Amino acid sequence: MPRDAIDERIIRVLRTDGRISNARLAELVGLSQSACHRRLQLLESSGVIRGYTAILDERIDNSTTVVIVQISLERQTEDFLRRFETAIRKCSEVRECYLMTGMQDYLLLVEAQNASDYERIHTEILSRLPGVSRIQSSFAIRSVIRGRR
Repeated sequence: MPRDAIDERIIRVLRTDGRISNARLAELVGLSQSACHRRLQLLESSGVIRGYTAILDERIDNSTTVVIVQISLERQTEDFLRRFETAIRKCSEVRECYLMTGMQDYLLLVEAQNASDYERIHTEILSRLPGVSRIQSSFAIRSVIRGRR
């Protein structure tokens, strides 16, 4: 779906406040409320906006630990990449996954309850993914910037 400058303004506002009222959003982007609502519905139905989320403050809700995981595959062929990506999409513990340039093939953000829980995820899930040759994990100490764009 091609986006114009108004769509981009809607997206920019929603990135800073996903709970903004339609009336306020319309005011900020210079549309009537009905036109703004139609635009928003189009952005959602086309998949440009996939959903809304709450970003928790880890200082208050420290129920999960974030682990940054770098994965290297045995080979970088289309088949190896496809099989890995198909399998990783089924892992609910993986919050984000990026295909990367550089030394590692994938960068994952994994949520675990604690170090023991991550050991389970590493042993039972990540190390069994197709084509994985190396896993390097780093535990996040705290978030400095999160969910901002």
